[in-house]
Amino acid sequence: MAGLFDKQAETYSDARPTYPGDWYSMLAHRTSSHSLAWDVGTGNGQAAIGVAEHYEQVIGTDVSEAQLKLAKSHPRVRYLHTPLSLPDDELVKLIGGENCVDLVTVAQAVHWFDLPRFYSVVNRVLRKPDGVLAVWGYNDFAITPEIDAALKRFHDTTIPYWNKNINYVFDSYRTLPFPFDSVGLGSEGSPLTLDMPKELSFEGILGVLKSWSAVVTARERGVELLAENVVTELEHVWGGSKLVRRVVYKGFMLAGKVRR
Repeated sequence: MAGLFDKQAETYSDARPTYPGDWYSMLAHRTSSHSLAWDVGTGNGQAAIGVAEHYEQVIGTDVSEAQLKLAKSHPRVRYLHTPLSLPDDELVKLIGGENCVDLVTVAQAVHWFDLPRFYSVVNRVLRKPDGVLAVWGYNDFAITPEIDAALKRFHDTTIPYWNKNINYVFDSYRTLPFPFDSVGLGSEGSPLTLDMPKELSFEGILGVLKSWSAVVTARERGVELLAENVVTELEHVWGGSKLVRRVVYKGFMLAGKVRR
């Protein structure tokens, strides 16, 4: 899925929810060492910076150079471009070698990965026995019943244009393969559910919809899903372009250690 978000990198960066600080605290409490963390599919670096509050050094990697150009700087975070062509042995060496990473995080991205390949690398770099892999995402938001229904109608129009891997997100990672031992923060088949509240204007929620890869794919195929009449209807239901509402993103997490 390299380059999937290159075309809307800036919009995607602005539209993402803010992951709560207590998520990173929960994960940090699960690792006995806090020397090195690796944030994979780092995008704008939001998760990497959150992790850096608890770890001495964080490496944020992404296959998208466009995303990395928007990454936020932090004294304990180092960003690296890791194209899919990079051999696994080179990637392991770049991260620091085998058995060296205390925490691996993936925010709203693991569903795009070549999972067997990624999990093989994670098993090599995680520090044994206490290193933790945590993956999380979000797939919906709750606002008001009327707005939720209108957004559901719009979402239904996007379904033909999503990559099939998005089904992992649609089912809240319940079917995502996750061959790691649970640390009490969601496990294979049973993700931990988490809410992420955020204040958004209509322009903000429109930015979220514009950032969806399905919307961009449809446009490339000559179909404008966010046509003027659609936007007008959504704005009316929202209550006007300037109105700020509380939006609750519906999140989910899986976390675990290397199986013994």
